[in-house]
Amino acid sequence: MAENNNSGLFARLFRSSPENPSTSLSNPAAWLTGLFGTSKTGVQVSEDNALTFSAVYAAVRIISETIASIPLNVYQADGETRVKAVGHPVQDLLAKAPNSVSSTFTFREAMASNLVLHGNAYAKIEMNAAGRPTALIPLNPMKVEVKVIDGEKVYVFDEKHTYLDYEMLHFVGLSFNGLVGKSPLSMAREAVAIGLAAQEYGARFYSNGANAGGVITAPGRLNTEVVKRLRESWNRAQSGLGSSHSTAILEEGMKYEKIGLDPEAAQFLQSRKFQVNEIARIFRIPPSYLADLENSSTRANTEQQAIQFVRDCITPYVRRMEVELNRKLFREDEPNLYAYFTMEGLMRGDQKARYEAYAVARNWGWLSVNDIRDLENLNPVEGGDIYLQPLNMQRAGEDDTNVDAD
Repeated sequence: MAENNNSGLFARLFRSSPENPSTSLSNPAAWLTGLFGTSKTGVQVSEDNALTFSAVYAAVRIISETIASIPLNVYQADGETRVKAVGHPVQDLLAKAPNSVSSTFTFREAMASNLVLHGNAYAKIEMNAAGRPTALIPLNPMKVEVKVIDGEKVYVFDEKHTYLDYEMLHFVGLSFNGLVGKSPLSMAREAVAIGLAAQEYGARFYSNGANAGGVITAPGRLNTEVVKRLRESWNRAQSGLGSSHSTAILEEGMKYEKIGLDPEAAQFLQSRKFQVNEIARIFRIPPSYLADLENSSTRANTEQQAIQFVRDCITPYVRRMEVELNRKLFREDEPNLYAYFTMEGLMRGDQKARYEAYAVARNWGWLSVNDIRDLENLNPVEGGDIYLQPLNMQRAGEDDTNVDAD
């Protein structure tokens, strides 16, 4: 990140120009017109420093923690029914401990955060002699290179170790070649850079006592020593938050004139807010999840955004992970086994809404008592597997010959 005050984005945006010595975001000068299309902000963006932008950190954290919180189990399909494969080695690996140093939560959180931030997540699969996975070891995605050799995909880690396709879990984000995913940050680098630049601008603004700067004029000519002494005295008295709004004392008829743009006049706060919405757009997160509640004032809006978050953001990630888990962790003689994220809990809503939905499902016969209890993480009860059927139902278009004439 640039260290010079004049090298940041906002310093360049708000400087004077020969065409227009005073300009603003709401009324830009001609020299500003093509800036965002052709120029760079001067702020370096990487996956690491992008996390110092609070909106990016919040987005990555929300997505990764949500995915890590979803129950992940192994099921065995038997015709049209399914049962949890309790005791299966892969079930223990996914639901308990994927390796000797990580819990299932921290492992999946790491995989999800790498997938969200880098567009790729890798975990080495350790197997026993029977061909069953015994451990999943996360790898730094920055050190993994994917190659195709003689039609086979291989992974080179740290330029030293080569793994075949079946030896590596590879969760792929949005991809244009089917081999590796694209980092959202690389595709939206400028949007993140503008947010970082705005953040740096704000930090520097407040470190200078929330003072945009100014000029002191004197009625006569001052020598170099007096100018130096005056500048140092002024900066000591006025710079820093501790000196904000302090009273300045000027000598010999001097006057202070504030220059530069007020942050609100420069739409600084609006710009910061816009960048939060940009990050929400990049990661497909409702703005309310990043603490922007302007358009989420009603309960209905908030609930709809929660549904949107699960449907548009979380679901594509977990489906990518399921496909790779099912492709790599089960042997060819286990075609009926599969890993599955149970996402119904994310769509539960409040207690009253859930119970009303359960009542409808129970009365119309597509959920039993035990189905409902399972969704609520309750033990089954005896006789709870019976499905009800509404009375006085008939096929559409048929006459009801049992209706009394009167």
